[in-house]
Amino acid sequence: MMMRLLLFATGAIVVYLQYQLWLGEDGWLALRARQAEAAEQLEIIADLREGNRDLEVEVLDLKNGTEAIEERARSELGMIREGETFYIIVD
Repeated sequence: MMMRLLLFATGAIVVYLQYQLWLGEDGWLALRARQAEAAEQLEIIADLREGNRDLEVEVLDLKNGTEAIEERARSELGMIREGETFYIIVD
């Protein structure tokens, strides 16, 4: 009788520990989900860093040269230089 009780208790402990290992709050499945989230966040961070580098280049170009300012004035504001003729082509 005592042996059966000991065997049952041991089995119950093993089942509980396996459950915690695979399905528990800090188990293997939760770890895999957190790793996937971390990888996704790293991709987002890499994209943001690339965007920041592009903006830094644009800021330096705007600070140091007039070509970028002129390009923006032409494309965004429709400005033209003195002596140029502006044509609109309508389809």
